[in-house]
Amino acid sequence: MITSSSNAQVKQMIQLNKKARERRKQDVFLVEGLRMFREVPRERLVKTYVSESFLEDPEHQVLLQGIPYEMVKDSVFAQMSDTLTPQGVLTVVRQYHYTMEELMGEKEHPLFLVLEDLQDPGNMGTIFRTAEGAGVDGIFMSANCVDIYNPKTIRSTMGSIYRVPFVIAPDLQEVFAWFKKQRVRSYAAHLKGKGWYDEESYTGGTAFLIGNEGNGLTDATAGQADCLIKIPMKGQLESLNAGVAAAILMYEASRQRRKEYK
Repeated sequence: MITSSSNAQVKQMIQLNKKARERRKQDVFLVEGLRMFREVPRERLVKTYVSESFLEDPEHQVLLQGIPYEMVKDSVFAQMSDTLTPQGVLTVVRQYHYTMEELMGEKEHPLFLVLEDLQDPGNMGTIFRTAEGAGVDGIFMSANCVDIYNPKTIRSTMGSIYRVPFVIAPDLQEVFAWFKKQRVRSYAAHLKGKGWYDEESYTGGTAFLIGNEGNGLTDATAGQADCLIKIPMKGQLESLNAGVAAAILMYEASRQRRKEYK
C-alpha cells in the first residue's frame, strides 16, 4: 500500500493530472471515478489506483477482480486526485491515435465535426458527449484546441472519450482537402451565413465547423466551408455557446437522417 505523498508513483500521477506535456510524453491520460473506470476498455488500461475506503465496499472488490491495482492511503489518494470529492478510483489509460481513414471507415454518409481553437474543457467534453448521442462518426480538432486529455475535459465527456473517434489536425486545410476527396460537404456556423441551418440537407456526407468560444471561426477556416449557415436568434444575442450551437446542428442532422434512412 502507498502511504506517503513522497512516493514516486504519487508524484507521477500529480504530474499527469497537471501537465499535458507529461501526458503526451507517456502517451497516457487519467480517468477518475467509478463510472469512468467501469467503462474504460480493458485493453487500454495501464494501471489502477484505489483508496483504502474504496476497497471497504464488497461490490468494489468484485469490480476489481482480475485487474491489477495499487491501494493508496485515503489522505494520499486525495492528493493524487484532481477532484474535490474523490470517489476512490484513479485509472491510467493509453491515449488514442486515430487516422482520418479510420474515422471514415466504410460509411457512405459520414457525419463529422470540425472544432477550431476551442478553449473550454467543459465545452469540449460536452460536445463529445453530445456527438455520441447524435451519432457523429468522428471529430477533427485544430492543434490549438484545449487538450482533449485535460482531466476536466475527460470528466465532461462522461465516457464518450472511449467511443467517439477523433483526430488532432496540425493543419485543418489538409482536413478540408480530404473532405473534398471523400465528398463530404462542410457547413460553417457563421454570422455571415445567408441561409438558416434547418434549410439545408445533411443526409449526405456532412461536416459542421464550430469555432472558438470568443472569436468564432477564423476567416481562413470559414472560407473553406462549402456553405455558411445561421442559427436564428431573437433578442440582442449575436451568438450561442459553442457547445449549444454544435448540439443544435448535430441533432438537426440526426433528425434528417432518421427520416431519410428509416
